[in-house]
Amino acid sequence: MAALPLATAEVCDANAHMIMNGELRALQPVFQIYGRRQVFAGPIVTLKVYEDNVLVRDFLEEKGQGRVLVVDGGGSLRCAILGGNPVQQAQNNGWAGIIVNGCIRDVDEINGCDIGIRALNSHPMKANKKGIGEKHVPVTIAGTRICDGEWLYADTDGILISRTELTV
Repeated sequence: MAALPLATAEVCDANAHMIMNGELRALQPVFQIYGRRQVFAGPIVTLKVYEDNVLVRDFLEEKGQGRVLVVDGGGSLRCAILGGNPVQQAQNNGWAGIIVNGCIRDVDEINGCDIGIRALNSHPMKANKKGIGEKHVPVTIAGTRICDGEWLYADTDGILISRTELTV
């Protein structure tokens, strides 16, 4: 199920009509790049949490099947909702990438993993463990509404969200 990585700039140049009608959206450039896989793509799974990482860990324990977990952490810069152990598990379980609208920690460990990670920043403090959040709900991050089942394409130029899988 792993999607073919596409160059985001080329996708934008070739699909102006999809941008105009909202089928293809670019996230605002607010994310830092982490992990060894700088280019990644896949179908999206959404999660909404706030300063709590129990549901993040639960998702990453599942088989990823080339999917991308998009976590709306409310943009919190007060603690990390993703760390090295869950990222290593995500890599081993076949996740293509993780987008975090919040912070991560264990950056050196994460940068050694063959997975694509985007986050607002890093923070040494860990998150709460209450298990509060919502799975498979529409989220709005970096100026863009993102729904479960849409497709994400990321490279060093940015992150695109498409209603459908794109082909070259």
